[in-house]
Formats: sequence, structure tokens, C-alpha cells
Amino acid sequence: MKSSRGRARFGILVPFTNTNLEPDMALLRPEGVSFHFARMGGYDQDEIPDADQMHGLGAVDLSEPLRLLQGVKPDVIFYGCTSATLTHGPSFDRALARQIKQDSGAETVTAAGALVHALQTLGIKRIGFASPYVPTINDMAIAFLSEVGVDTIKRSEVGTALDNYGQGELEPQSVHDLGLAADHTDAEAVVLSCTDMRSVEIVDRLEAKLGKPVITSNQAMVFQAMQLAGVGEPIPSFGQLLKRDRL
Repeated sequence: MKSSRGRARFGILVPFTNTNLEPDMALLRPEGVSFHFARMGGYDQDEIPDADQMHGLGAVDLSEPLRLLQGVKPDVIFYGCTSATLTHGPSFDRALARQIKQDSGAETVTAAGALVHALQTLGIKRIGFASPYVPTINDMAIAFLSEVGVDTIKRSEVGTALDNYGQGELEPQSVHDLGLAADHTDAEAVVLSCTDMRSVEIVDRLEAKLGKPVITSNQAMVFQAMQLAGVGEPIPSFGQLLKRDRL
């Protein structure tokens, strides 16, 4: 493992309008691990991030942002958009991770794949699902999870089509309430999907209210990346998943 402030470097591909992935990573950063970001386009910032927009982002050429990110020689690369691969399906998501790893030489996690990995690690098969997405993307997300053996018992939505900035502007209390509305007695966990939604800040509080795990896109990416990088100590305050030993 390369030395970077003592331990490892994580490189993160982030949609260019995303305003919360970087602050979340600052909150979640393990001691001695550095984060390095490159922005990616492939969608119209002035359009509603619907299925077509996110499908386009998932298919965009990553060669330039990936080339720039490789300049810091990261140990793990994050593909930091959940809906971009949820709209393509699990096979596409896995293939994208393999391609990034092949092109960069770095271990790779995707946001959607990290959610799956977290659920499988916890042995969870039935969930409540919440996101700021338009309903069509939620349909695709639920179908994606079904393909990997996870059933969605209940879902909650914001009820209006948020633009690229509106998703990131949801206040933590609104995210908490969205997650609360996704809970069901038969759900073993609640998933808060979206790297630009302020979920990390309310995970502990929501878990205390629900009495079950809450899994978020950004938390799940950090969990999987830490496993790949051999960084094993628990991280407090951001949900049951990160409080687990990873090695």
C-alpha cells in the first residue's frame, strides 16, 4: 500500500454538480487516509436528473477524469454516483468497476455496488428504500437490488422532481424523515441512496429511532474501500456498518 499521510489514498470520481460527496468524505475520513477528487460530466446541469440523464452519465467516457485522478496514484477509486449505474443494472455496474480497475490499476468501488456489498456483509435481504430520485429511477433502483437478491418492502420519495442542486439541498431533517417513511416492520434495514443527499449526518440518529441498520451510498463506499485498503478500525458516529471491524 502506498504511503499517503501514513496509510492510503482514495481517489473519487464525482458528478460535477454534486456538493455533498466531498463534505461527507471529510466527515468519514479514516486517520491517515487522504481523499482526492476529479469531477465528471456527461449530463446537463439544468435538466432534471431523470433516468435518461443518469443513464447518460453512466455511459460517459471517463478517460480524462480518470487520467487526472491517476496523477495521485490512488489505492482505491470510488465511482461516486449511485443512480448512474442503478439505471443500467448490476452487470453494467460490475463491468464498470472492472474497467476502471483495469484502466487505473487501482481497486475500485462503485456507489451502487457498495450498497450491495454492505447489505450482503450484514446479511440483509429485505429493505426500506429512500432517495431524492424521480420515481422512474427508484423503479430501476429497486429492480437493480432485486436482481442481486434484495427485496424492497417499502419505499419513500420526496414527491417532487428535484433538480441537480435540489437533491443536494435537502436538509438533514428532511433526509431523516424520508428514511423514517421508508421503514417497515418487515424491513431489516433502510437504504438511503444518493451520493449527493445529506444522509451521513443523520445515520446514527435514524438508526436509534428505527432500531436497525441504515445504509447510505457514501458510508457504504468508505466501508468497502477501507476493506480493500486494509484499513480495519471502526469509525464511530456514522452507523452500524462503519462501527464494524473490516478485516
